[in-house]
Amino acid sequence: MGPLIGEDGVARCPWAGGAGVMRDYHDEEWGRRVHGEAAYLERLTLEAFQSGLSWSTILNKRPAFREVFHDFDAEAIAAFDDADFARLMDDARIVRNRLKIQATITNARATVALRDQEGLEAFMLSFAPEVPPAPTDTAEMATMSAESKALSKELKKRGFAFVGPTTMHALMEAIGIFDPHLVGCFRRGSG
Repeated sequence: MGPLIGEDGVARCPWAGGAGVMRDYHDEEWGRRVHGEAAYLERLTLEAFQSGLSWSTILNKRPAFREVFHDFDAEAIAAFDDADFARLMDDARIVRNRLKIQATITNARATVALRDQEGLEAFMLSFAPEVPPAPTDTAEMATMSAESKALSKELKKRGFAFVGPTTMHALMEAIGIFDPHLVGCFRRGSG
């Protein structure tokens, strides 16, 4: 399926159909480059929490995620202890998944450690595909790539968790490592 024309006359990727949180995310954020460690850690965390759930669920809980994870300040999260973990497990405003919460703390610690090298942003950007995909319909859209497999493998080597190749491909799309929009979508090429 190619881009669809919405009631507003604009061609978009088909998952961004009607008005609401998904279309807003598509139009304003998905595929746009983000900057800074906290932005990268936030997207990495949200993609991990999304695994097995709908993206709209995560977007609707995003304000609470930002609050409980201190706007994704890696040092603050890295300092979380057992009491913080218990507090998060009791907070119904977020997804209360033991493994995903622990992965967030683990990933914050790995992010802090990565500062001694190139840092999280530069590290992730180094996995940009040489030839970015340019799908014309959803059947051509990949759910993983050689680059997402390599990113997953290297993140795991550096102590990150919940960073499988499919999740990393979704992350690469979300943060604009390459343009994920279908050819014909009004956002294609707008960075």
